Amino acid sequence: MRIRGGVGGIHFQFEELLAGAAALDGLVRQLQDIEVEAEAVRVALFPHQASSYTSGSNAIIAVGESGRDIGRVREQLQRIGNDVRASHREYEFAESHAAIRLRMGMGMPVLLTGPNLLDFGFRGATEGAVRDVTRILELMMGLPPAAANLSGAMVGLTDVGAVLRAIVAAPALAFLRPRPITVSRGETATKSVDLSAAGMLRELQLVDETSEGEIEVVEVDKDGERAWVVLIPGTQPGNPPGGSNPLDEAGIAEALGYNSTETSKAIRQALLEAGAAAGETVVAVGHSQGGIHAMNLSQDKAFLAEFDLKFVVTAGSPVGGITPQAGIGSLHLEHEHDWVPGADGKANPDTKDRVTVTMTNPVSLAPGEHQGIGPAHRLSRYEEGAKLVQLSSDPSLAASTATLSGILGVGGAARVSRFKLTREAPRTPRGGR
Repeated sequence: MRIRGGVGGIHFQFEELLAGAAALDGLVRQLQDIEVEAEAVRVALFPHQASSYTSGSNAIIAVGESGRDIGRVREQLQRIGNDVRASHREYEFAESHAAIRLRMGMGMPVLLTGPNLLDFGFRGATEGAVRDVTRILELMMGLPPAAANLSGAMVGLTDVGAVLRAIVAAPALAFLRPRPITVSRGETATKSVDLSAAGMLRELQLVDETSEGEIEVVEVDKDGERAWVVLIPGTQPGNPPGGSNPLDEAGIAEALGYNSTETSKAIRQALLEAGAAAGETVVAVGHSQGGIHAMNLSQDKAFLAEFDLKFVVTAGSPVGGITPQAGIGSLHLEHEHDWVPGADGKANPDTKDRVTVTMTNPVSLAPGEHQGIGPAHRLSRYEEGAKLVQLSSDPSLAASTATLSGILGVGGAARVSRFKLTREAPRTPRGGR
């Protein structure tokens, strides 16, 4: 596994160094104020020196020496703060220098974006190809490019969502545009559920194999407080696309191009019908397209105003372009031989609350297994990766695992409800039949 982000990520270490320097700056300012106050006290003692020369002189000397001692401590803290900032600059330079040399060694452009330098599989190749193709389409359609930060970490030059919206604006592709989704409750049962990342992916696979257009809502009782888990399957091919199942190929366009507007509403309604109350904790889990919908909840203002989304788990999902609200944790499972996570042309950001695990083990089809999108994209492969995450002692993964178990517990009896999502039929044009 390759691990990016979290408390063990280099960017978080950079943030910690700068936060430490900022804290030292605060102490320096406090000591400066005390120095000024001590000097004011020393000056105020001068008029009283004549009434008791010895004790007055001693007091003046003592206050003056105290002020000088404070000044020496302040200077030491300033030096430490400068050293911390220098360490940050040196680490950042070393990271940038290593990346540039690696790009040059691989014959890649130094100042342009590209796939993850360590990702030599389909995932990295797809990210680079999508970035290039999308930029060409942007130019052809006259769309403005996304901003790039060439002074630090490279960011994507593309906006896949804008390109998708421009494409589906064509009258012939109207069936791919988002349409309202109705929610109907299915069966509810009480059963034992493993609430680890691997256990939830295993439950998600069961949902995908036994239903079409359904999501699952799990009610968890942790120490007398309720929490909720939403399980969202991946793409279920429609015949034709854009039919009644909102998780078909048209659902990808809604997820990447329209921030899952209609699906997010449906998930919110499903939670309310399951009995979730405003302000209660939610964890969202999704595979492939379902992971995009799950991650889009983390930036959906209406959803976040109703529920307290704490954590998102995605498996094989292109979510690098989604920026969650601060404080929402996430675990992203990818495989270097799975092209789907690179389909938005962007790598997941390296932040404290966001951990990306890229599996690197070789994969092959089992006897009788269908090729599908590819063997590395199968949910069962990601379940195996999630098990490795639980066993890892890596600081980022250990913290992520602890956060998830702290929210949900380890599992046990839970109330599980299925909800059928149905996309409304397209409107018939006036004069049509």
